[in-house]
Amino acid sequence: MSFNQFNINHIQEIDLQSVEKKIDSIRHKCSNQEVNILDLRMILNMIDLTTLDGRDTEEKVRYMCSKAVNLNSVFDHIKTVAAICVYPSMIKAAKSELLNSTVKLASVSTGFPSGQTFLEVKLLETKLAIENGADEIDMVISRGKFLEGEFNYVYDEIAAIKEVCKDKTLKVILETGELGTLSNIRKASEIAILAGADFIKTSTGKIQQGSSMSSVFVMLQAIKDHFDKTGYKIGIKPSGGISSIEIAIPYLEMIREVLGSDWLVNSLVRFGASSLANNVLEEILRIQSGKDQTTDYFLFG
Repeated sequence: MSFNQFNINHIQEIDLQSVEKKIDSIRHKCSNQEVNILDLRMILNMIDLTTLDGRDTEEKVRYMCSKAVNLNSVFDHIKTVAAICVYPSMIKAAKSELLNSTVKLASVSTGFPSGQTFLEVKLLETKLAIENGADEIDMVISRGKFLEGEFNYVYDEIAAIKEVCKDKTLKVILETGELGTLSNIRKASEIAILAGADFIKTSTGKIQQGSSMSSVFVMLQAIKDHFDKTGYKIGIKPSGGISSIEIAIPYLEMIREVLGSDWLVNSLVRFGASSLANNVLEEILRIQSGKDQTTDYFLFG
């Protein structure tokens, strides 16, 4: 794909009121429906179970991975999470537990979460993450460069990281809470898609304003327009603050309405989360048993 900064510069302002009206309609629809166990199972299987803490230890990471891998051997008819997402230094520990499983191993990269380091460092970090066993890379864009209008720089940086990733899945984190406007989110989405992103992702989860339905709606529109033009499907990853079923279900419904049910597979939709997995699992067990059910088998925590 080629990049035309003129087209990015001239993206029209997005009407916030019309976006919020659509989102209110989706929320209202979800509030009037019972939670569907099929949707809960789907969400669980779309989660990138994440631990990105300075206190992470190899033992903690291995324990989380082991639980994720063995989830469906403990609970019948439940698929496990899509991926485990860790810092690069934890890849080897995670990989040792994920061998021969369906769970992918994702690593953050490119100076996560700020992205404020040298391109050479970002490229090397990504290369080492892949060499150590990462199946997927979650990179951050240079928000400072973007806000200065250096769109070519942002495009070139993403394209360079994608070149290192080759056939590995690249998720590009826009950090929508720092971009200021929905029009900026649309611009960043288009840049990331054109530069080679396999997924576009809302947030690092490291700032106060994580994911929002309005930001994801705009990202979904960019994905839809790209698909309509090219026939190529880009994934979406809402992340940052999606901690409960009540928050996750409207996102799932919005994806279904904008992109269609064909998009609802974990090769195209992910939720970046930690506690969400536990909440979804508990609700699945409650619905299946017909009563509140506690279990000491949690994915995390």
